[in-house]
Amino acid sequence: MAIKKFKPTTPGRRGMTVTDYSVLSKVEPEKSLLEPLKKNSGRNNTGRITVRHHGGGNRQKYRVIDFKRDKRDMPATVLTLEYDPNRSAHIALVQYEDGEKRYIIAPVDLKVGDTVVAGPNADIKPGNALPFTNIPVGTFIHNIEIYPGKGAQLVRSAGNMAQLMAKENGYALVRLPSGELRNVPANCYASIGQVGNTDYANVNLGKAGRKRHMGWRPAVRGSVMNPCDHPHGGGEGKSPVGRPGPVTPWGKPTLGYKTRKKHHRSDKFIVKRRNG
Repeated sequence: MAIKKFKPTTPGRRGMTVTDYSVLSKVEPEKSLLEPLKKNSGRNNTGRITVRHHGGGNRQKYRVIDFKRDKRDMPATVLTLEYDPNRSAHIALVQYEDGEKRYIIAPVDLKVGDTVVAGPNADIKPGNALPFTNIPVGTFIHNIEIYPGKGAQLVRSAGNMAQLMAKENGYALVRLPSGELRNVPANCYASIGQVGNTDYANVNLGKAGRKRHMGWRPAVRGSVMNPCDHPHGGGEGKSPVGRPGPVTPWGKPTLGYKTRKKHHRSDKFIVKRRNG
């Protein structure tokens, strides 16, 4: 998918780029698959900010995505390719033979009028979903289940794809986009192909306002705060951190500090970590 550039008519337009949406169907989203999204601006049930830098942004409605693909062996026709404000990937509206409509993540090369199928007997082509037992080794995949029947949890963002490396002892060995090698139960489902909107990572926002439209509020550096507000604050002029390493406003190490649990229940499925 191409990137659209602008003439530098204003400072914000200079260098600003957007995804070329001309390949999408210019229609309203399917109303039966929309749900309201309530914003809490990073606040919890007591009204305190627990996640900083959230707030504002344009109104959005959630598109209900079919990550389970549980209508087995029933062909579905792609009606439209649409923009989804809640994710980096584009989505496709498909209609099954019984008339039901659902949204799925749109892979590369999926076009309006194509047919997609989910089931063990489906062909190996973009958009189809199969269990790992029926996917050839070496195939590029996305929308990967970790637990059978729970729905896809891995490799769902724009341009991402994983690769099936091996199958053995009831498990499939998958290489994830991060480089991690992980075992997944062989009866889990995955979709064939690469997630669409591959140029998403090359988009230049161009101005701070576009970030505000997405619901992000400004982040202030700790070094420009007072000592009462941040451990990096204070000092005359531009001062160093003054500690062995940078910390959060609450004194915890940051920038490289590992937060994953020491004994995570899925550790046993990781064959090789992403950082080697």
